[in-house]
Amino acid sequence: MAEERKKPLKITETVLRDAHQSLIATRMTTEQMLPIIDKMDQVGYHAVECWGGATFDASLRFLKEDPWDRLRKLRDGFKNTKLQMLFRGQNILGYRPYADDVVEYFVQKSIANGIDIIRIFDCLNDIRNLQTAVTACNKEKGHAQVALSYTLGDAYTLDYWTQMAKKIEDMGANSLCIKDMAGLLTPYKAEELVKALKSSTSLPVELHTHYTSGVASMTYMKAVEAGCDIIDTAMSPFALGTSQPATEVMAEAFRGTAYDPGFDQMKLKEIADYFRPMREEALASGLLNPKVLGVDIQTLLYQVPGGMLSNMVSQLKEQHAEDKYMEVLEEIPRVRKDLGEPPLVTPSSQIVGTQAVFNVLMGERYKVATKETKDVLLGKYGQTVKPFNPEIVDKVLGEDKKNAITCRYADLLEPELDKIEAEMKQWKQQDEDVLTYALFPQVATDFFQYRQAQQTKVDTTVADTRNGAYPV
Repeated sequence: MAEERKKPLKITETVLRDAHQSLIATRMTTEQMLPIIDKMDQVGYHAVECWGGATFDASLRFLKEDPWDRLRKLRDGFKNTKLQMLFRGQNILGYRPYADDVVEYFVQKSIANGIDIIRIFDCLNDIRNLQTAVTACNKEKGHAQVALSYTLGDAYTLDYWTQMAKKIEDMGANSLCIKDMAGLLTPYKAEELVKALKSSTSLPVELHTHYTSGVASMTYMKAVEAGCDIIDTAMSPFALGTSQPATEVMAEAFRGTAYDPGFDQMKLKEIADYFRPMREEALASGLLNPKVLGVDIQTLLYQVPGGMLSNMVSQLKEQHAEDKYMEVLEEIPRVRKDLGEPPLVTPSSQIVGTQAVFNVLMGERYKVATKETKDVLLGKYGQTVKPFNPEIVDKVLGEDKKNAITCRYADLLEPELDKIEAEMKQWKQQDEDVLTYALFPQVATDFFQYRQAQQTKVDTTVADTRNGAYPV
């Protein structure tokens, strides 16, 4: 296979999305991004991942920025490079399943505002939760990439992955991504998996992994030799740890080979030099915790992605129960098994992690079950690969278990857009505001109020200047 495919490797840059999401809680601002775009645009990346995932929520909640405005500014700056986003299937960029009309409208507006490639995944790998987004992306002439949420467990065999890949090709995807959010894929397993996927479909294969367990660069090397077409990397100041392998390192590793991406190391150095002070500042302020920069081989034991780990630590801190850390870590695989062994990725990772915290703190398993745990057991998030633990279903749901659903949950949802628009019309300044509110009603309302106050302030200043209150 490697002999057949002698073509340059393509690289997707993640520094504007997953890298800062993984290391500094998605706190990079649009103003920090804009000055370096011109240089990034000259590198020759396959794509720059710059939107979606947690960037939408974090922009509104913590940075008081309009994520749509960020996307438009990035689109204006990147003249030669495709822009990519991460999309949670039926959950869009939120944490619950949305009606089809919201999913379709979100895809339409994402592409209209500048996205070229939409990477679509489902936290349970339930194909039914991907189809609406893929069809909508194709309709808008975008590139629909479907990501398999990679995980370990006896149900996740090579046969499982190749069957999934065939279904993804049949549903109209343009490419396939192995999304290894916890850094579980080891080098020889990657070689085996990539070869199997390349022989079972004709789709280009991209590999996305994290450095958490320390093997990611080696994994990329073996995957590329096995025929992987594209890999995800991050500029070195925001690489490694719970982020991706470094762009400059991977480009150098393949230099002079048939896979050489052809990047100019001097250009990459200028970009790295730009981001380095941001990293130093984040370290100094405590935003970048040195803990997330190390190698944690426990990832392979507990399958906990970086974001889930930091979430769990802060939950325990709030409860003054940091000494329970190892107990919770050991409880996570048990909860995951109870809930049908799902991959641990947003939102399933948060659901399993929070439930594990409750189980340990309460001293009795499932004494308290979260609403989200109940929804998983009711089938609202989709179908898991393995059945649920029947004893846990009885304990958590009781009589309610007869209301469990087996169809695609979105089939039961009425169209939502008109109702949402009516609810938030006083705040609407652009079509996209309706979608912002649809995903995060409370956070969006807070942001809209802030935006209005800022605009009023500007208007008042202009009026005062005109009236001679300020020297002109």
